[in-house]
Amino acid sequence: MQQRDCKSLPAQETRALLTARKLLQTKRLDVEMSLRGVLRGFGLKVGPTTARSFPGRARELVAGHPTLTAVAEALLAARETLGEQLRGLEKRLRDRAREDGRARLLMTAPGVGVVVALTFVAAVDDPARFRSSKAVGAHFGLTPRRYQSGETDVAGRISKIGDAGVRTMLYEAANVILTKPVKGSALKSWAARLAARAGMRKAKVALARKLAVVLHRMLADGTPFAAGRAAATA
Repeated sequence: MQQRDCKSLPAQETRALLTARKLLQTKRLDVEMSLRGVLRGFGLKVGPTTARSFPGRARELVAGHPTLTAVAEALLAARETLGEQLRGLEKRLRDRAREDGRARLLMTAPGVGVVVALTFVAAVDDPARFRSSKAVGAHFGLTPRRYQSGETDVAGRISKIGDAGVRTMLYEAANVILTKPVKGSALKSWAARLAARAGMRKAKVALARKLAVVLHRMLADGTPFAAGRAAATA
């Protein structure tokens, strides 16, 4: 499918930043969920909050309870520290995307932001590694497994081989395209028709696979997103 050559240093650096960002993001959420769990054990429900309103709500609930206040303040401090470091890495990623012509190119496609663009660029690195754009979907585990026996030929679930991070980002981009307002995208129209026939989940997977093809073609040709070409691909 592609050569097994080593990734370039910039690609490795980008992946390191993305990995660290994901780790901080996960740990920050873990701390928040742990605090919610502690308070729930005392019959105190935090309920729906925003990232900004969560600390105030937690402090409101523990007011007058010295032990819970100490626990809450410790966890909130840890959450804030993780958030501060997360914001720092996200700024570095935004700066990196601004300086990377390939990332800027991919961000002309609907649903593709800084993280999706950098994730895809770092994973592909050199577009020439792939014999064709269609091979990219299979490389990232977005093509269905096939079960063949005699006259039976059935398509199953996607293979989920390859880089799970790229697969997740492509799926998230597909979700944005299908569920958020985007500028006239032929990909969205195609996926919406598929969703009407096969369901939203299958449509998002199929759109993620098509998006991988389109983004690789953009990198290979050095051209921004073109709705007409995307429609032909779809």
